Amino acid sequence: MARMAPSKVVLHGHELSYVDSGSGPVVLFIHGILGSQRQWAHLVDQMDDDHRVLVPDLFGHGESAKPLGDYSLSSHAATMRDLLDHLGIQQVTLVGHSLGGGIAMQFFYLFPERVERLVLVSSGGLGREVNLILRAATLPGAEQVLSVVASVPVTSRLRAVGRGAEKVGWRPGADVGAIWRGFSSLSDRESRRAFLATTRAVIDFGGQSISAHDHLGDALPIPVLIVWGTKDRMIPASHALSAQQSVPECQVELFEGAGHFPHLDDPDRFARVLRDFIASDPAPG
Repeated sequence: MARMAPSKVVLHGHELSYVDSGSGPVVLFIHGILGSQRQWAHLVDQMDDDHRVLVPDLFGHGESAKPLGDYSLSSHAATMRDLLDHLGIQQVTLVGHSLGGGIAMQFFYLFPERVERLVLVSSGGLGREVNLILRAATLPGAEQVLSVVASVPVTSRLRAVGRGAEKVGWRPGADVGAIWRGFSSLSDRESRRAFLATTRAVIDFGGQSISAHDHLGDALPIPVLIVWGTKDRMIPASHALSAQQSVPECQVELFEGAGHFPHLDDPDRFARVLRDFIASDPAPG
């Protein structure tokens, strides 16, 4: 984390936190719901020797502002465009995880000339199924429930239970660690409000409410890499295979045994796959 010294820019009156490291072809990493730039920290170290790596906190997340307003995919995509404009960057490889995958696809749909390659990691927007926990966040009263279960007394008690379990040999996996850090960030009202607004923009109680399948076949004439963990409990890995049917030329990499965060479960393999993909022939197929 020492190399990840965040900068801040004011976009539309609100501060956006981002890391800008290295030089070379630009790679823009977009995290998911309850995520932050921290989830890509190891990839900055592995990529910025010969790439320029951009890692923002989306509005409503991490160290960025959490304003009232629009948390739709299009709004997040426009913010990423504004960040690139601020930095004078014309084209990028987009790497989007979960919600970030949906934002990346929307970015390409809106600004296709700005995207060289697209990497979707356990991406939203590729099927209806999604974990019940996120679907429950769309129900009336969710904010009141979150205000209790994400309060400091409750999270402190859960943290103590976790420490006790570790003493007897339990070792949390990448999913547990990442989800816990995200859940712990909801102790303040502004973060909870932003989380619910973001979730409700893409999910209803039946599942994901936005699908990219109608646009995938015709709208993705660029190289596409899809990465998924075979034991993803948030969004099933079958979505990767259905996306491959819509875009037969795309490259699919399944990480055996990994969960919703394959880039955290096997970071070395993820970095290697990503580097190879960026270095590949730019023509799909």
